[in-house]
Amino acid sequence: FRPRIQVLPSVAKAPDERWATDLCRVWTGKDGWASLALVIDCYSRELLGWHLSRSGKARTAESALEQALIARYGCLGKVKQPFLLRSDNGLVFTSRSYTALVKSYGLQQEFITPYSPEQNGMVERVIRTLKDQCVHRHRFETLQHASRVIGDWIRFYNYQRPHQALGMKTPAEAYALAA
Repeated sequence: FRPRIQVLPSVAKAPDERWATDLCRVWTGKDGWASLALVIDCYSRELLGWHLSRSGKARTAESALEQALIARYGCLGKVKQPFLLRSDNGLVFTSRSYTALVKSYGLQQEFITPYSPEQNGMVERVIRTLKDQCVHRHRFETLQHASRVIGDWIRFYNYQRPHQALGMKTPAEAYALAA
């Protein structure tokens, strides 16, 4: 059973009300194609967690989710206030290990309608921005090189890059003002 969402955008009225997650592919030179999993807070648009790996398995998405929980709460464990985690219907996000992990942290999964990526638009847009402003501007030599450059860009995105949708605030500023 996959709880479907209404045809609603992935916006939130407060931090940690809804997070969104997705995967994309990145060419890493001699290491070949890698999968990048991202987790974003739909209120502040802050990229909370990410993981780049050679495999596109559930473990990649699980690592990104755990990094996001550590970034937001400082540790792993059941969240005090359950919130929604939105994703597409990919095998990674519907796997037994990923759904069990999400449940173990007290989160509620919601899945977009198949073939409707606009319902997960916030994370889709950040992937496009990441590719336009970072991935396509570099010729990564290895997975390690790609990871270092992408990490630097994500720090820039969260702490220096103002967003028009946030009133020209950075995601970190938007979260600090709301928290």
